Amino acid sequence: MPDVVMTPDNIRSRTFPLAANLGVAAGALVLAAAVVLGTGIGNWVLVVVLAGVLYLVGLNIFAARVEGKRAARNRMWQAMIYTACVLAVLPLASVVWTLVSKGLERLDGDFFGSSMANIGARDANGGAYHAIIGTLEQVGIATLFAVPLGVLGAIYLVEYGKGRFAGTVRFFVDVMTGIPSIVAGLFILSFWVLIVSPWFNDGNPEYSGFAAALALTVLMLPTIVRSTEEMLRLVPGPLREGAYALGVPQWKTILKVVLPTAAPGIVTGVMLAIARAAGETAPVLLVAGGLARINFDPFAGGQSSLALYVFQQAGDASKYAPARAWTAALTLVALVLIFTIGAKLLARRNKLTR
Repeated sequence: MPDVVMTPDNIRSRTFPLAANLGVAAGALVLAAAVVLGTGIGNWVLVVVLAGVLYLVGLNIFAARVEGKRAARNRMWQAMIYTACVLAVLPLASVVWTLVSKGLERLDGDFFGSSMANIGARDANGGAYHAIIGTLEQVGIATLFAVPLGVLGAIYLVEYGKGRFAGTVRFFVDVMTGIPSIVAGLFILSFWVLIVSPWFNDGNPEYSGFAAALALTVLMLPTIVRSTEEMLRLVPGPLREGAYALGVPQWKTILKVVLPTAAPGIVTGVMLAIARAAGETAPVLLVAGGLARINFDPFAGGQSSLALYVFQQAGDASKYAPARAWTAALTLVALVLIFTIGAKLLARRNKLTR
């Protein structure tokens, strides 16, 4: 009719009710439990998987009779997307719950204020103060090296790099992204510990936290370069062109326009690199030794780290060691989370987003 306006108020269509949707889900769960548990072919995991499949099939059948095949297919795909989201979140939630529930057992002042020096297998005390100090110093030094080098390398590749040399640099960055951490540790062991450190230690090789920081730098560099390069490429070209039209030189355009615009993405890439470095065990074990006592000097003597501390305590025969390992793992995750939140807050304070 010409006088009728098609609006949501006068358009009516049959929809699959929520109660029926829940009924299909409950029926699928009951049927799956009867099949799996009744025949004894699996446990609750198989029950959930089979119930999900039966739910999707039943939803498609019953919704098609009420809404039509097209709307039923849309509802089924929507349910599959929601299911995939839940399945993606479940492992993360399980890890967080396990860390918190098991890590709270030794979350006390003694754990954060003492080391493992003079702690035997029958001693319930002992903490990770030395490992926390080692992690902060090693990751801090590695960040001081890797962030400027990585950001400058990405700026060269995006703003200046042309031709074969830039392609070669990009190729080796991609190759370094996938190298195992133990390879970086072996490289620093053969170069710094066995060749360079004897020059400063009366001819004797020496483990140190600085050597571990160098190994972590090797692991952080490719991640920072690649993430920063992608963020710089996302900066709109008209921003650069507008600055050039006003007579601003290229270096100042990069410093005042390009980098502030890409800062949130760059910070995200840096924090991913820091999180990877903080969780590495093999390089620290190879070049820092995993000292059980407190050592504030990263340039002399071995050091431990939280990741190495977790590895050592998880393999210790003492009945008190697993609790220390879980608390150290919770501490490591909390440190990375705190640094990430702080970096995100600082990244918002740039001139182009105020």
